[in-house]
Amino acid sequence: MGALVYYITLPFIYFIAVLPFPLLYAFSTVTCFIMRDLIGYRKAVVLQNLKNSYPDKSPQEIDAIYRKFYAYLCDLIFETIKTLTMTEKEARERCVFHNTPWLDALHAEHKSIIVVMGHYGNWEWAGPGFTLHSKYQLVVIYRPLSNPYFENMMRRTRTKFGTRITPVNSTLRDMVSFRNEVTATAFIADQAASQESAYWTNFMNQDTAVFTGPEKIAKKFNYPVVYMNIKRVKRGYYEVFPELMFENPKATADNEILESFTRRLEKEIIVEPYTWLWSHKRWKYSRKKSE
Repeated sequence: MGALVYYITLPFIYFIAVLPFPLLYAFSTVTCFIMRDLIGYRKAVVLQNLKNSYPDKSPQEIDAIYRKFYAYLCDLIFETIKTLTMTEKEARERCVFHNTPWLDALHAEHKSIIVVMGHYGNWEWAGPGFTLHSKYQLVVIYRPLSNPYFENMMRRTRTKFGTRITPVNSTLRDMVSFRNEVTATAFIADQAASQESAYWTNFMNQDTAVFTGPEKIAKKFNYPVVYMNIKRVKRGYYEVFPELMFENPKATADNEILESFTRRLEKEIIVEPYTWLWSHKRWKYSRKKSE
């Protein structure tokens, strides 16, 4: 069944991928109308997440974020598909990574780093943006897709400009094997963490389970922790800004890295909420059930 679904959808995927950008966004606009206004894809999840995160906002304000989110979600989907045929020139121009002297200095000292970020902005384009503009070898930790055919396609897409990817279950093993290289290991750390191993905090006005892995790994290897802030400049264009959070993770208190990352991401979501992934079931666990 997985192969059948893949080969049925493959012509449509490549049709989208070869479109010039103006037509790509025209199709995205039409798709938004279908997903948001006709089908109502994950409407209940998105609205509940927004209402819980912004209890003081009026129904009109919630609806405005809701509508802009779906428009951006469709752009994000089509931009991800477009990566299949993007040239290096397009990747460099459309997602600019703003390198900094301190990042180059860390690389010159042969210091690998831990990158923490959320599902905010176009995280798929941030990978090529970082790889093509930075001296670091980027290694992205990810969760493989269940369909092996789509998984192979996504692997080709995510690694086409030199980025490496590591399944989450192989994180520690691969980091040990890469220890003699100067790497930037990236965690997209805002998914719903399992109840058993989570750090609990308040995030977007809700009790939230946070992954502990990025902090544990940063402390184990004592790799500096860098937050990557993705800004959408305009439709189809992004800028990525690195921010040094902790240069010496072993000197931090328990959960200090997790808390700082959570607060930093929350700050960006508050500023521009519609570019965060509101359709994800971020708050599906309850602290009470884990105790």
